[in-house]
Amino acid sequence: MKLKVCGMREEDNLLQLIALQPNFIGLIFHENSSRNVIESLHVKLPEDITLTGVFVDESEAFILKKVEHYNLKGIQLHGNESPAFCQQIQNKGLVVLKAFNIHDDFDFSVIAPYHGCCTYFLWDAFGKNAGGNGIAFNWELLAHYKGTTPFLLSGGIDATMAESLKKIKHPMFKGIDINSKFELKPAVKDIEKIKLFKTQLKS
Repeated sequence: MKLKVCGMREEDNLLQLIALQPNFIGLIFHENSSRNVIESLHVKLPEDITLTGVFVDESEAFILKKVEHYNLKGIQLHGNESPAFCQQIQNKGLVVLKAFNIHDDFDFSVIAPYHGCCTYFLWDAFGKNAGGNGIAFNWELLAHYKGTTPFLLSGGIDATMAESLKKIKHPMFKGIDINSKFELKPAVKDIEKIKLFKTQLKS
């Protein structure tokens, strides 16, 4: 199961996280987020960790500027980006994760045009913010997804959920995205808690 840790910002904290070897590390570039990256980070990641920028309805030019400056390998699009826009970003050789906010009345058919232009989908909980609401959605809704694009599960995942996550048998379920429930404060992660959680997922 792949692990994405999102909302990093502090260099020392980031170095500690790298030692745990998550598959993805997320940097948020959204000024309304308490985890918005506002200063340069100078940390070199191993090739097997995909440094991923998180954006909400930004222009291609803005995204590519951050790609160049931070050497991003992945892009998470967390707004109302169109399939064509996802394709444009993917055509730059970047891993594309397209996020959707899931709720009880969510119609999974609206995702059909995004197949082929996204590497992964990311299912997040519906809330007042584009993401990072710290709440979970009803995972039974995953049964309604019949597509072939793999997905990561996000939304309020905490350290108590490892066993429940391992019970999800959807064929396209490939990993999870954690953030606020593993923080000491916004953008500062509890490394020991993540380490234990990662061990539990693999046990």
